[in-house]
Amino acid sequence: MQKNEVMNDFKKLCEIPHCSCETEQMREFLADFARSQGFSVNVDQAGNIHAVKGEPKICLQSHYDMVCVGAAPNLQLIEENGILRAKNSTLGADDGIGVAMMMGAMREFANLECLFTNDEEVGLVGANAFKGKILSPNLLNLDSEEDDRVTLGCAGGINVSAKIGAQSVKKSGKIYEIGVTGLSGGHSGNEIHKNIPNATKLLAKFLAEEGCELISLDFGERSNSIPANAVCKALCAHEPKQRGLAWVKSLGEGEADVLVNSGKILALINSFAQGVRSYDTELGMVNESINLSTVKQKEGVIEFDFFARAMKREGLENLGFETATLASVLGFEVRVADRSANWAPCISDFAHLVLEELQKQKPQAKFAAVHAGLECGVLVAKQPELQACSIGPNIHSPHSVNEHCEIASVEMMVDVVRNIVARLQ
Repeated sequence: MQKNEVMNDFKKLCEIPHCSCETEQMREFLADFARSQGFSVNVDQAGNIHAVKGEPKICLQSHYDMVCVGAAPNLQLIEENGILRAKNSTLGADDGIGVAMMMGAMREFANLECLFTNDEEVGLVGANAFKGKILSPNLLNLDSEEDDRVTLGCAGGINVSAKIGAQSVKKSGKIYEIGVTGLSGGHSGNEIHKNIPNATKLLAKFLAEEGCELISLDFGERSNSIPANAVCKALCAHEPKQRGLAWVKSLGEGEADVLVNSGKILALINSFAQGVRSYDTELGMVNESINLSTVKQKEGVIEFDFFARAMKREGLENLGFETATLASVLGFEVRVADRSANWAPCISDFAHLVLEELQKQKPQAKFAAVHAGLECGVLVAKQPELQACSIGPNIHSPHSVNEHCEIASVEMMVDVVRNIVARLQ
């Protein structure tokens, strides 16, 4: 595993479109690469690529889809001051760097198992659908984003979907396009404690204060992202005053189809408490949180998507109950669905080995848990005998146009992963 080779592999991956749910080209590329390195390869119906060579004692695992925001998947890479980013788009270092490190290991080692999972960013779809068996006793996930920790646990997640009819009634008045756009956005788990503005919340407050009624709407981008953009058309009794982060564009005066449930839609957004709900003071991290991810108009309904996370099952159930109750009172049809299992921390012999190798590079490295979903949680639930942990380089602001990674951190992590795999040959 050569450092420059891994970075070059990542740059090649950036040339292949691999947005979540549009991963066919990347899947074909990775499967062909694995075969070229002498691995036996199985691609399942969910698009997971399971590759095995020799008699492995370790399985490396990463997901090969990316969150596409901004100009993505047309990535224009910019390398400066030790940082790699993409111009006006997500970078896909989450988890393309992990994939590239796996490619480097596949070139070098004779005994290795690799699992490339599909569509992690839209609900850990591939990991949940994986029906194969990991043959190795040790699982190393490469989807962590801080290089001074070995992750041993993660939050579980649920989706709360709330729907209401999109019936309309004709009204006359002044029509406007109104939006809050171009915010930073961010990861709704790892960055929820940063109080990043939610464009949907800001726009709904503005509309309610200005006495506007919705004609059409498109709020938010992805299930696991804090909304960076929210745009609507609205009929307003008077001309809204442009202020704060909201912009207003007049579309003239006339007749429009106004949403009958406009008031209920705005009421649900404005009464919903976005963000962190509780902290774990012992672990020094977020315990429970919830994000209003998207509000979309489709097939005769307006559909809300809330994404709740908690370190314990009880916390998830409470968040689901509270959100469902609020939406139901306002007349919404509600469905609560599991998204990912929480992963209870367990310090195994393998975890000690990983920490030992990481501390050779980062003496301050420690065990930790994260307020985000990791595929380890899903895979360990399927095979409780697995000894699993997760590591990765420093990646900042994933799921946003500000995503970037530290090149020196990637190079350091290449050495760590190589040494871990070498010890298990």
